[in-house]
Amino acid sequence: FFFPQDGYIDFMEYVAALSLVLRGKMEQKLRWYFKLYDVDGNGCIDRHELLNIIKAIRAINGGDHETSAEEFTNRVFDRIDVNGDGELSLDEFVEGARKDEEFMEVMMKSLDLTHIVAMI
Repeated sequence: FFFPQDGYIDFMEYVAALSLVLRGKMEQKLRWYFKLYDVDGNGCIDRHELLNIIKAIRAINGGDHETSAEEFTNRVFDRIDVNGDGELSLDEFVEGARKDEEFMEVMMKSLDLTHIVAMI
């Protein structure tokens, strides 16, 4: 699966992405999420990008949270930024999500489309 170079997705690209999110293996999903969340396309997710992701997920899902989005972001980086460079590589992101249940849960909720598919 690849991302469109023109900045737009056509219907078939949308269907392919939806299929991956609904049926793909966990590692495929995590790799796809990583590319989606790497907003500037530099191959890493920095604290600012992750913070914006967490804020967006919380805004969509609602609910009360024990920690602020900033605290959660810092905790994620403390746990999974293995080389301590302040950025998450693809490998750190995938391995970190596998090892950290809380982070994995947040990532999986971020694109949980079951309620949308049910409406369709």
